[in-house]
Amino acid sequence: MSRASQLSLFPLNTVLFPCGPLPLRIFETRYIDMVKRCMREDCCFGVVLVSGGAESGQPAGYTDIGTTARIVDFNLLSDGLLGITCRGERRFRVLKRWREADGLNIGSVEWIDDASAESVRVPSGFRHLADLLRRVLPELGDLYAGLEPRYDDAEWVGGRLVEILPLALEDKQDCLELMDPLERLALIAPLIKRTDDPLD
Repeated sequence: MSRASQLSLFPLNTVLFPCGPLPLRIFETRYIDMVKRCMREDCCFGVVLVSGGAESGQPAGYTDIGTTARIVDFNLLSDGLLGITCRGERRFRVLKRWREADGLNIGSVEWIDDASAESVRVPSGFRHLADLLRRVLPELGDLYAGLEPRYDDAEWVGGRLVEILPLALEDKQDCLELMDPLERLALIAPLIKRTDDPLD
């Protein structure tokens, strides 16, 4: 990919991390059209955290930093809506934003993650975090069943822990914006130590 690209943006009340799962129910025409285009052109859309208003409301704002989502599966739900399953790929920063005539948010973005960067191993001092994740993820059902486990990768471990811990969305966004995966693990570690079960 080039350093700057144009991306369809989907503001949501969730924070998507690279490699993370994202199931969605699609019902608005603008997003149905976006999904069709992404599937037809084999491209991603960008997920950004809502920072004001409602997900579908006109006044909704959204954060500058988000993650691209690639559609990996889709189905027609029992309520007649379109269901899609996505995986997070790369973080980006929105440089310029505008809205199309149909209401779809579009952004000119730059890529934050270096796709060719080598992964950082989980240091011995944080191995307990990876071990916890290894025990917990199989208990979360189908949502994480399709993910390729990377328990030695600090970025992967940190992302999954932030996803499942009961943190405020603003704190999850702060973790997404951290560039150093070891710094993210250092922030998470005290939360695990103070809680018998981090999922309660």
